Amino acid sequence: MYYDAVSAEYLENYKLKIWFADGKSGIVDFTLYIRKGGIFGKLADLENFKRFTVNQELGVITWDGEIDIAPETLYSEATQEPLPQWVEKAGLKRGA
Repeated sequence: MYYDAVSAEYLENYKLKIWFADGKSGIVDFTLYIRKGGIFGKLADLENFKRFTVNQELGVITWDGEIDIAPETLYSEATQEPLPQWVEKAGLKRGA
């Protein structure tokens, strides 16, 4: 799917530049996710944050194989395009 992340590069602080299957790319700042706490609290340690991988099979950025964010959400944040309508209807709006 064109929302799938295919590669990513650490930039600074909690920012990654992410490239997607459709050729688009953009920067996502994960600070708000980390501030939410919970599972994302593990990423507050910058060295842990930097140890991300791209799961090519699932098209997601992941940490330790247990923390990830839906590729549709990352795509929307990186490209500033709206979330797909089916995501909006499911109540999975950005920042929710």
